[in-house]
Amino acid sequence: MTAGEVRARPGAPPALALLAAAHGGPALAVTAVAGLLALRGALPPPDAATVTAAVLAGQLTIGWGNDLRDLPRDRAAGRADKPLATGDLPVGTVALALAAAALACLVLSALTGWRGALVNVLLVTGAGHAYNLGLKATRWSWAPYACAFGALPSVVTLAGPGTAWAPAWATGAGAALGVGAHLLNTLPDLADDERAGVRGLPHRIGERPSRALAAVLLAAASLLAVLGPAGSPPAWALAALVPVAVLTVPVLTARGRTPFRAAVAVALLDVVLLVAAG
Repeated sequence: MTAGEVRARPGAPPALALLAAAHGGPALAVTAVAGLLALRGALPPPDAATVTAAVLAGQLTIGWGNDLRDLPRDRAAGRADKPLATGDLPVGTVALALAAAALACLVLSALTGWRGALVNVLLVTGAGHAYNLGLKATRWSWAPYACAFGALPSVVTLAGPGTAWAPAWATGAGAALGVGAHLLNTLPDLADDERAGVRGLPHRIGERPSRALAAVLLAAASLLAVLGPAGSPPAWALAALVPVAVLTVPVLTARGRTPFRAAVAVALLDVVLLVAAG
């Protein structure tokens, strides 16, 4: 189970169990970033709400699709944190929820315009399903994260009045942040994944190289978010690079859970910089 996910205790209400099966924490985090980008951009409030809802619907399909596909393995592993594996959540309920969310994603995405719809459905949501359906067990496990997070800013900009792709610096920052998040989210489960036969990029290069690469990528995302926009960066943005540099030290050198916590803090700063930059 990756950091930030919603846990549902045995016997939890169906709504909470559904949210847990959808990997609610990461889904809501991605949706929050999309919503903040939409509000920060030039979208009218109704359009911003539609874009945000479209992204949420797509993220829910990814989480439910993941747990449905991994159900036999989760049952064999005795995953008490998976409502499907424990039987607290019927398979039919999740399948129905996934179908409803997929339809909502298609309809809401279409309402944002065909360009943004294609990006959200194919490059953001589609990348998540490509990861679930096999890429997560290959050396290309990072690619869906780079694609989805890199394309996310364009879902917003293509829905705006200019229907333009997001600038290259925003796409690069999103992609770097996505791959860094992939590396960090995988680290706590490296051993369990190896036993289950899942060997993505972090498993192949090992914990320490994954940690170092994540630190580099998160720092790169910070620099792109600060230096990428036209004009001189504001003083507060430059100042934000100081805690990024400070937090990178324990990411690279500390033991136990400290590197992971420090890297998550860097990721949060990167999100703030990306959203604030618009």
